[in-house]
Amino acid sequence: MGANNGDNEWWRGGVIYQIYPRSFRDTSGDGVGDLAGIAEEIDYIAGLGVDAIWLSPFFKSPMKDFGYDVSDYRAVDPLFGTLEDFDHLLKLAHARGLKLLIDQVLSHTSDQHPWFQESRQDRTNAKADWYVWADPKPDGTPPNNWLSVFGGVAWEWEPRRRQYYLHNFLSSQPDLNFHNPEVQERILAECGFWLARGVDGFRLDTANFYFHDAALRDNPPRDPDRPLTGDQTAANPYSMQAHRYDKTQPENLAFLARLRALLDRYGATTSLGEIADDNALEVAAAYTKGGDRLHMAYTFDLLGGELTPQYVRQVCEAVETVLEDGWPCWSFSNHDVVRAVTRLGGGTTDPDDLARQLLALLLSLRGTPCIYQGEELGLPQAEVPFERLQDPYGITFWPEYKGRDGCRTPMPWKAGEQYGGFSEHEPWLPVTDDHRARAIDLQDTTAGSVLNTLRRFAAWRRDHDALRYGDILFQDLPEPLLGFERRLDGDGLLAVFNLGSAEARASLAAWPRLQPLEGHGFAATLENGQLRIPGHGAFFARLP
Repeated sequence: MGANNGDNEWWRGGVIYQIYPRSFRDTSGDGVGDLAGIAEEIDYIAGLGVDAIWLSPFFKSPMKDFGYDVSDYRAVDPLFGTLEDFDHLLKLAHARGLKLLIDQVLSHTSDQHPWFQESRQDRTNAKADWYVWADPKPDGTPPNNWLSVFGGVAWEWEPRRRQYYLHNFLSSQPDLNFHNPEVQERILAECGFWLARGVDGFRLDTANFYFHDAALRDNPPRDPDRPLTGDQTAANPYSMQAHRYDKTQPENLAFLARLRALLDRYGATTSLGEIADDNALEVAAAYTKGGDRLHMAYTFDLLGGELTPQYVRQVCEAVETVLEDGWPCWSFSNHDVVRAVTRLGGGTTDPDDLARQLLALLLSLRGTPCIYQGEELGLPQAEVPFERLQDPYGITFWPEYKGRDGCRTPMPWKAGEQYGGFSEHEPWLPVTDDHRARAIDLQDTTAGSVLNTLRRFAAWRRDHDALRYGDILFQDLPEPLLGFERRLDGDGLLAVFNLGSAEARASLAAWPRLQPLEGHGFAATLENGQLRIPGHGAFFARLP
């Protein structure tokens, strides 16, 4: 695929900044971030050099899963503000050339949603078949062996219907029945509400969970020789199954095509699907190929894997092999995983150097990069004591798995303030000392800070279309160096990253007429074909 073919494909190679609204900026004084707080900091976001914002859920919700349990798809939860606040934020973003994507949680609703409240009453009401209901086995046990991502069986008993309902996540998050055409129509209408309002697309939560096996067949056991990947943990029995029937069903492809057709009616929109599956790379390829399904998809392969040349190359090359005409999306951090600096840091002596390198690497891979709030500050995972935990996932599996709170703590805006300038009142999660030491007001005025490194690199990247849209070809270099070429229409560059913490050297004699590039913010030297590159360093050169 060549360069961006006009504004309709702004997403191809654009940089997306993910905002978790609860933890971005609190203006109402309740210790929880809100839409007005994001609006207040819109110039900060635009100044990062990103192209789009992905906004995690802000819809009306009982907040059992912090907004990923929606009780009204068209309403803003009062915790975050009003629909007018959203419209104002959208207007501010568009005025600065920023696109705005919103999270859509379509596979399930809250049990407080009026649809479910009606569905659970009996087996004959108008929405009786809008959720996944099933009779018990003769002995009263659930209809099959499916498990919940958050622990335990994936079925909850409803005495009024004398049936079980399916919940792939919390029992308060019943799964919608996408085999019902009425459900598909209504979900598309809910999405259309926001597209008509002017949003530029959707991030699709659990995009491969929409359909279940209509025959409700048991999942087989997981191959014990297959390693756990991404967000999987051995502490959770969910990881003991091969999830063949509870998600990733073939019927999903036809629905994604319907959703894409809706998006295409609104012009320059995009869709970004979250794929969690044993065969996630193959699923992501199937969901994005052909130009009539999702625009992009991301998996947990880089969100949970190792930072070694072999692993990064293996994942990226696997994607290129199966992707065909699809387009990948990459991230090292988000609201579901341990922050990258902590997860990938190992024994590094300078986590800020690692943070700088990770951002440059992310923005150099072929695909669309997603930066999670705080990643531009090099924030490590916050240590949240058990008594302050909010995440039901972490509370259930503590201490083997501490949940997602450590990556969801508030943004530190001002180093000298008790709550980091996030709020004037105690926040819903603590602001830690090591986060305040990396606050925005300190980094903003420090040359070479992680924050200013991102700003500089994102601006530099805009002048190199090969990095944004070009093909990628990995090169054989000695460990711990990761090297690849990016080429587009006769223009090309070589990128080399030292994934170790000590200086590394290598011969680049295979590229005799390299022209080292400057302005990106990283220091390395090339003399007589010999490259010297600092620990966690990066090198870029124009190819002849």
